[in-house]
Amino acid sequence: MRRRLLTALTVFAALAVLAFAIPLSLTAATSRTQQLVLGRSGDADRFATLADAAASAGGGRALADEVGRYHELFGENVLVVDARGAPIVNSGVEMSDPRISAAVAAARRNQRPQQVNRLTPWSAPVMLIARPVGTGVQVNGAVVIEASTAAARAAIARVWAVIALGALGAMVVFMLLALVLSRWVLRPLAAMSDAVAELTATLPKPRGRTPAPITRRYGGPPEIRALAESVDAMATAVADSADAQHQLVADTAHAMRNPLAALSIRLDSLEYAVPDRASTTFRGATAEVERLTALLDDLLELAVAQAPASFGTAASTEEHCDPAQVAADRIDAWASAFDEAGVRLTSAPADHSPEPGDDVSATPVHTLPPSNETGTWAAISSAALAQILDVALSNSCRYAGSGAHTVVGVTVEPGWVTVRIADDGTGVPPEELDKLTARFFRGTTAAAGGTGLGLSIAQALAKARGGTLTVEAVRPHGLAVAVGVPMVTR
Repeated sequence: MRRRLLTALTVFAALAVLAFAIPLSLTAATSRTQQLVLGRSGDADRFATLADAAASAGGGRALADEVGRYHELFGENVLVVDARGAPIVNSGVEMSDPRISAAVAAARRNQRPQQVNRLTPWSAPVMLIARPVGTGVQVNGAVVIEASTAAARAAIARVWAVIALGALGAMVVFMLLALVLSRWVLRPLAAMSDAVAELTATLPKPRGRTPAPITRRYGGPPEIRALAESVDAMATAVADSADAQHQLVADTAHAMRNPLAALSIRLDSLEYAVPDRASTTFRGATAEVERLTALLDDLLELAVAQAPASFGTAASTEEHCDPAQVAADRIDAWASAFDEAGVRLTSAPADHSPEPGDDVSATPVHTLPPSNETGTWAAISSAALAQILDVALSNSCRYAGSGAHTVVGVTVEPGWVTVRIADDGTGVPPEELDKLTARFFRGTTAAAGGTGLGLSIAQALAKARGGTLTVEAVRPHGLAVAVGVPMVTR
């Protein structure tokens, strides 16, 4: 790839140098051509003036002497003719040359060349400069100078050589910069490509999955396409590994439930045979078995909630429910548990949901509407939403503390439905808010019990339906769990 990159950079550099060098060379040649033409045109005009004066005075001795000195000094031939085309002074001009005849005829017709071709190092050695003698009304002859272009062509060649050397030097500099740049850019890419290729070679092959490589959608150098293929293979392997991990958790939790159930039955059968001195130990063992069973149940629920679409457990697009009705049902179901815990459970107004910072103890008590009167539905099944709300209500009932107040509210925004459960309980330290949805994490202020998987399960259930679950602080103290799901209108 470095060779192709260097070739591309060299071509671009060459185009840039040529785009600068060619116009500069042409400008230098045009300038030197104009300098020669202006100089010799001035000489021709002076000779025409002398020839006109000599014709008026009736003598051409002075004109001949001037032309002779000019010929000796510059080595260029000069021809002066009268109105009939007969030569008056001729210092080496070949009259039979068709170019000379054409230039004399044009000058006698008072025609001046509109444009002179730009000189180059390989142009003709002689340039004809012709001027009429007399005024525009009366032409008394013509002057033709065979101007040598040797000096001008040599000067142009020198300038072009300097420009060529400068362009060559610039190309060398550009190529060195391109080499350094290509090494700087491609070294980490090559290292990453090798590392990814080595890692990909150790990964298991995809399990019955046909990936859609990036290389099928985009072109590029073979090295980049190979890197894209390696990244695709690695991504597929990682996805398969994550799927296998979820499946392993589910299989393990499911497989261990039966032995635990058998162990629980055996412990129950031994309850009456345990002596009094071992009853405390027996009850501890029974509690640990129950705790382990609850932990396995939570792991199974988490695995099912996080299972990808490839396992056939993703949420259906046809799932929908009335979120207000589900919330009202859960409030009714949890009312007795909250009463036993000494926590007041109420609902917010239908158009208001407690926000972070609200004083939930001041929220008025309302009853959520028993039916959907607005035609607003949440894109989630009632069972899944109920399971999520049960997690939030269970945490509030267990950890808010006696005397706390829990408020459940439902709000509707464009395309979104949010159910918020907020309490004014003890809450958690600010630095622990982001950790509450992590697996097995339990707040430092939480009472004993629980596995630390409830909010993880609820968040996985919400994400599986395209929703969100966030945990926020309530001022002056307390905690709020907000569940947002897409809205569908029927």
